[in-house]
Amino acid sequence: MIPDEAARARIIAAVRFDARGLVPAIAQQHDTGEVLMMAWMNAESLSETLATGRACYFSRSRGGLWRKGESSGQAQAVMDLRLDCDGDTLLLLVDQTGVACHTGRRNCFYFAPRAGELVEIAQPLVSPESLYGA
Repeated sequence: MIPDEAARARIIAAVRFDARGLVPAIAQQHDTGEVLMMAWMNAESLSETLATGRACYFSRSRGGLWRKGESSGQAQAVMDLRLDCDGDTLLLLVDQTGVACHTGRRNCFYFAPRAGELVEIAQPLVSPESLYGA
């Protein structure tokens, strides 16, 4: 995507990371506009994403880099990247392979209010066990 390290550094310098060194990153399917997921990035994961064109996030629970699809095969090829007007949120326009959600759903936004309750509006397309061998 951006092989020049100095260019990547300039882009990363424009991002306003929070006190933990993180910035929210929204993944959106590039051709349909479907919002797939939200994750966190740090400077290292953003640099890797810019260098490789493959989505890499920062996992707060694991305390390290999370290369989307590394264990499940459900990868995200980054087609474009956008920084919002405040510099504190990223939008990744991706080409999603398979499902985006670890629950086996196409996207992570499958709860919606119906009749005063939150209900699941999408069923898994694939079992999490088949994705992660659990």
